[in-house]
Amino acid sequence: MNSFPVAKSAIYSIKHQICALCRGFYQQGWASGTGGGISIRTQDRIFMAPSGVEKEKIEPDDIFELDLDGSVLQAPVNKDLRLSECAPLFMAAYELRSAGAVLHSHSLQVVLATMLATPAAPPYRVIEFSELEMIKGLPGHGYHDTFRLPVIPNTARERDLTASLRQAILDWPDTCAVAVQNHGIYVWGANASKAKTQAECIDYLCQVLIEKRRLGLHQ
Repeated sequence: MNSFPVAKSAIYSIKHQICALCRGFYQQGWASGTGGGISIRTQDRIFMAPSGVEKEKIEPDDIFELDLDGSVLQAPVNKDLRLSECAPLFMAAYELRSAGAVLHSHSLQVVLATMLATPAAPPYRVIEFSELEMIKGLPGHGYHDTFRLPVIPNTARERDLTASLRQAILDWPDTCAVAVQNHGIYVWGANASKAKTQAECIDYLCQVLIEKRRLGLHQ
């Protein structure tokens, strides 16, 4: 990939975009407490929200800048902020899927859906969706296709998920997301807009699954 420096105005715009996404996640209940994370990649660097902070209060000056190898180029000045605990997991999607953005949410719908996942080849469980309109919002899938969302086991520390997430990305080439049992989901896309809309589609699909179970409906 050719590297072209990003203009300062573009950098500021990307940081504002991350802040707006963080507020949106908070409003949807996907990033309550200090949970969740958002990252966007450009031609020559990666921008990442900090860890352990209330996402609805993040400001552009709070955003970390990294190189494409994940090393910090610019940390927030005069602020005691830590790089996102999700950083190595975001890097996995950038490296293995050439993603333009990676989002991590603690969506209640997704967490509940992971509890309904069925066993797949160890160590995975899987959630399957078919013949639902919102599947069309996921890359490579149409109404009559089946979208399979892999679920990996949770760990005590976020960073300890890195190896299993990387392996899931390799083992499930048709997915744009990996869910974490009783925890949340990582979603990636070609850019921030696509990653966001894909996360919304998956959240909707999980909600349908939960409601179907609650109502005792069958395919």
